[in-house]
Amino acid sequence: MNKQQILGKMLEAGIVAVVRTSSAESAIRSIEAITRGGIIVAEVTMTVPGALQALEKIADSLGDHIILGAGTVLDPETARACMLAGAQFFVTPALKLATIEMAHRYSKPIFPGALTPTEVLTAWEAGADVVKVFPCGNMGGPKYIKALKGPFPQIEMAPTGGVNLETAGEFLKAGACAVAVGGELIDAATIKAGQYEVFEERARQYVAAVKKARAEMNPAG
Repeated sequence: MNKQQILGKMLEAGIVAVVRTSSAESAIRSIEAITRGGIIVAEVTMTVPGALQALEKIADSLGDHIILGAGTVLDPETARACMLAGAQFFVTPALKLATIEMAHRYSKPIFPGALTPTEVLTAWEAGADVVKVFPCGNMGGPKYIKALKGPFPQIEMAPTGGVNLETAGEFLKAGACAVAVGGELIDAATIKAGQYEVFEERARQYVAAVKKARAEMNPAG
């Protein structure tokens, strides 16, 4: 897929799973579970031990079923390593222009992290495909997205932080193009208990929440 096809599928899905686990194996098993539950976009964060190996294995085994990205990408060198391991998009926690340039060089979607209005606009002007608003929950959640969309209706935003089953639909209705969900979907306690089927069921619930919110936003559609 080319960049626009990847981005189109991501925005159509409306939800990105943030996989931040304590091992590569648990990251792989978690993604297998959420894929069965219907989530087709996931990022493996670079804080996962063996993250590059996890990307490679997931790309090999699930590449046809999932759009796989790299999260917590702090610099362009890491972005390139992730791309070579199979990542199709990048997500960063903070705004670093050189990482956006790297993504553009290889025509990969990038969601750089930003928080303030100045950072959001700077990220967009630098070529962000979607601006990741982080940590959004700490700034008021959906109300903060709605406030940012007032002066910036043209900027695509995806909140991270504060997204759960109750708020996912609210974020979309506030103007977010997608939501990113981490610990509320994939948590350490469930992994420790080996209950990966829980993630499959949660994934179904999040997919349903996005679908419901969008149906309410476009009743005629």
